[in-house]
Amino acid sequence: MTAVYKDDQEDWLTVCLKYLLFVFNFLFWVGGAAVLGVGIWTLVEKSDYLSLLASSTFVVSAYILILAGGLVVVTGFLGCCAVIREQRSCLSTYFFCLLLIFVIELVAGVLAYVYYQRLSEELKQNLNQTMADNYAQPGREAITLAVDRLQQDFKCCGSNDSRDWMASAYVSSKQAEDRVVPDSCCKTITPHCGKRDHPSNIYKVEGGCITKLEQFLADHLLVIGSVGIGVACLQVCGMVFTSCLYRRIKMEPY
Repeated sequence: MTAVYKDDQEDWLTVCLKYLLFVFNFLFWVGGAAVLGVGIWTLVEKSDYLSLLASSTFVVSAYILILAGGLVVVTGFLGCCAVIREQRSCLSTYFFCLLLIFVIELVAGVLAYVYYQRLSEELKQNLNQTMADNYAQPGREAITLAVDRLQQDFKCCGSNDSRDWMASAYVSSKQAEDRVVPDSCCKTITPHCGKRDHPSNIYKVEGGCITKLEQFLADHLLVIGSVGIGVACLQVCGMVFTSCLYRRIKMEPY
């Protein structure tokens, strides 16, 4: 009687572990979709700004999340098959896939956090020079479009303020045609509107475009870091459930 009760108890524990893994897989898929979505959102949403960054860490973090999100979709199916078939080889493969994705997402989260810490310093050191030296210059069309969109989207002018443009290669060239700021600084863009830098005509924002871009990137980095580390922590639960089920199946006689 005791042996039968013990066997029933063991079967009940195994069934509970299976259901827990099924629930985890559902949450895992949802988390994977979130990871994939955040990665794509980071690259697509105002992606022009990425050409203004001196470091590639922001982009790398996004690509890592996209890779992890894609792996999650495949691994989720593998997890369901492993639970249904109750094969130790499938469970061990599933466990190591979870471990790999865990490391990938953790790396993305840590990269985002590290870059977040030095974002302000990087922008202050490089954005003004990038805008002043490259705007409207041959072969720098991507940066020119990025600067124009940055100033229009965030309603700002210059990295710190509109006076930064006075030292730029663009304003000093004949191409400027007596403009003191690019036309994208204007509240209402018309041809040659950049010749007049009065506050009624152009955007005058305290802190300039640096402050606006820093806040935008910081918000994205916080989302990248939170999603990456959050889903990575969820996977710890999956690895624990998988290990327990692996041990239960291993202990059961064939």
